Amino acid sequence: MKELPEKLSLQLTRAEALVLFEWLARVDDERAIPIEHPAEEIVMWRLEAQLERVLHEQFQANYRESVEAARREVHASAVDIPR
Repeated sequence: MKELPEKLSLQLTRAEALVLFEWLARVDDERAIPIEHPAEEIVMWRLEAQLERVLHEQFQANYRESVEAARREVHASAVDIPR
C-alpha cells in the first residue's frame, strides 16, 4: 500500500498571502523563474491554487490597490525583524 504524503501547514498573514499570490501569478505568466524540474512548476501551481481559494481580493475592482497595500504592510513589518 502506498504511504500518504505528509501534510505541512504554513501560516501567513492575509497581506503576506496576497503578496505571495500576486508574485506566483506574475512569475507563472512571465515565465520569470527558471524551472529545473517539472515538479517545481507543479508545486508553484498548487500553492497558487490554494491561495486563490482563500483570497477574494483578486476578484475585486481594487485588486491592484489591495496588492500595493499588502506590499506596504509586509514591508513595514519586516523592519521590525532583527537581522
